[in-house]
Amino acid sequence: MIKLFNTLSRSVEDFKPLEPGEVKLYTCGPTVYDLAHIGNLRAYVFSDLLKRTLIHDGLKVTQTMNITNLDDKTIRGGKGIKADFEALVKDFEAKFWADFSEINNLSPDTITRPTEYVEKMLIFIQKLIDKGFAYISDGSVYFSISKFPAYGKLSNLDLESLKSGARVAQDEYDKENPADFVLWKAWTPDDGEIFWEPSEWLGQDTKIGKGRPGWHIECSVMATDTLGETIDIHTGGIDLMFPHHENEIAQTEAATGKTFCNYWVHNEHLLVDGKKMAKSANNFYTLADIKAKGFSGLDFRYLCLAAQYRTKMNFTWEGLEGAKNARLRMTRLVQELKGVNTGSINHDYSVQFNLKTGNDLDSPGALAVTWELLRDTKVTPEDKLATILDMDQVLGLKLDESEASIELTAEQKKLVEDRENARKAGDFKLSDDIRQKLLDLGILIEDTKEGTKVMRK
Repeated sequence: MIKLFNTLSRSVEDFKPLEPGEVKLYTCGPTVYDLAHIGNLRAYVFSDLLKRTLIHDGLKVTQTMNITNLDDKTIRGGKGIKADFEALVKDFEAKFWADFSEINNLSPDTITRPTEYVEKMLIFIQKLIDKGFAYISDGSVYFSISKFPAYGKLSNLDLESLKSGARVAQDEYDKENPADFVLWKAWTPDDGEIFWEPSEWLGQDTKIGKGRPGWHIECSVMATDTLGETIDIHTGGIDLMFPHHENEIAQTEAATGKTFCNYWVHNEHLLVDGKKMAKSANNFYTLADIKAKGFSGLDFRYLCLAAQYRTKMNFTWEGLEGAKNARLRMTRLVQELKGVNTGSINHDYSVQFNLKTGNDLDSPGALAVTWELLRDTKVTPEDKLATILDMDQVLGLKLDESEASIELTAEQKKLVEDRENARKAGDFKLSDDIRQKLLDLGILIEDTKEGTKVMRK
């Protein structure tokens, strides 16, 4: 039995899927106006850990993840020019999936993009208007929070503080300003060429002006379209709880009359040296920044797993160095076992591991069990290997891959290549000098009968 902290109830609950053996999972994806930062990537490591845990428990998981390619930020990034807008979101989406792969996340079953759902969003919005939950003002459409008595149930808002009649047109706003939020934003000159004509789908009589959907309506429509009107689990960072997820609940349940999601599971913030990450503070990092310092996506993944997802994670370079060393040592120990035939999964350790991951995704505890097994001399190498590889189906650390496949920076790759050329030319002094330089960078070179092996020191 898996237990999860449900933000809706503020308690750890036994997870019971809507349909026995199957899970409908929706994951809030990135807004592709820039590179994903490590705080974003922590959220995706968490959602991947959740997915892997559910699968490992024998459940069939159907996951939808959205790519937000249409909102205030992407339109600003495209400067109102449609071709530039399309090129921008396509480029940053490709870079996101590259990062997603490098932290070894399982691919979602369905990927949705708002630009492909505008017609369905307009039909959904019209339904809310017809049911009296939304109204048109100057071509824009707003959701009336006073018409939905349960508004605020996810974020525990004080209903008396709601500003009835006040409107918020931008996609993101502060918790201190709960107000009617935009479902459809009427076109302004700043939007340039980026707009849609509602009359194409709703008829010439519609009073909804040309424009584009609001951010919040996008997820509601894409989630219900791909997973159904009620889903099992919705994930995202704690910063999305309000207003985004609160608004998702209101508009979806108003439209369908059904519970939108049974379990809301949020990960906490990532801090850098104990402070909020911000470009202005010069502590804003991406995966590319990490790789430039000789670390890998798997090193960052290990660092994330070493902190329980509901705790604030403090990123430091020293901590990442420790995570890298721990992961490489764990990988090396597993590699030493690979000369034996795979045995049977050790029942006792498997139970301990599953108890940790099943207890609200206690990944630090799961890592501790993995280390305990690696050190246990009473378990046969064959059974140890089988058990570790089974655990790695959840951890996702690629422990079965050789250290020879470690990622190197461009500088390190060039040095390895130069050393190999020096050896072939018979310049062994230069070869040794380069080998020492690599050693100073933490890279160990070993020449074997099978060829040159590159390992972490």
